[in-house]
Amino acid sequence: MNITERSQLHRLPRRGSHEVEAINAILDAGFLAHVGFQASGQPFVIPTLFGRESEKLYLHGSAASRMLNELDTGMAACVTVTVVDGLVLARSAFHHSMNYRSVVAFGTARKIQDTSRKEHALRIISEHVIAGRWNDVRQPTEKELKATAVLEFAIDEASAKVRTGPPLDDEEDYSLPIWAGVLPLSLNADVPVADPRLVAGAEVPQYVRTRVGSKFRK
Repeated sequence: MNITERSQLHRLPRRGSHEVEAINAILDAGFLAHVGFQASGQPFVIPTLFGRESEKLYLHGSAASRMLNELDTGMAACVTVTVVDGLVLARSAFHHSMNYRSVVAFGTARKIQDTSRKEHALRIISEHVIAGRWNDVRQPTEKELKATAVLEFAIDEASAKVRTGPPLDDEEDYSLPIWAGVLPLSLNADVPVADPRLVAGAEVPQYVRTRVGSKFRK
């Protein structure tokens, strides 16, 4: 993967990495991306779900989506993914922080026109968000596929950055009688809420039960 000035880590580079394995691990841990691009001189940052395959990201949305249509022109874009692991509470206001894993990826995107490749990309996105779902649901119709745009975002270069551990206070502040430490945060699935129009006898699938874990009660 390329490294140029735009992906070079300047601020706290010891927390960063350009290793493909480190970057992919963070992309696989998240499922919400923010896509940055510029259209008619106006910058935009749009949140969207994504899926990863090798060094490509798949993005999808309405065929009328401004973001997808602008990106299809081949303009340079930036995709970021962040997983927040905790709030870092220091003894001083200045040293408060957070523990996180993040990726900043640069590249260009193009729409996938081939129907079979489009369906493949949609499956990748679906399985990235919740593995096992794609095989359970009705597959897209030809009309639905035409109404959906899918982009393949080729990652030209990227960087990962990670913060872990306790707060880093000034040495003279460690003796202050102020509680300091990390408040861990995580994204947890809660008990599923059934659609009120659910067909009688339709059971919660195992892959959903697994996501909920010990919280699930039938």
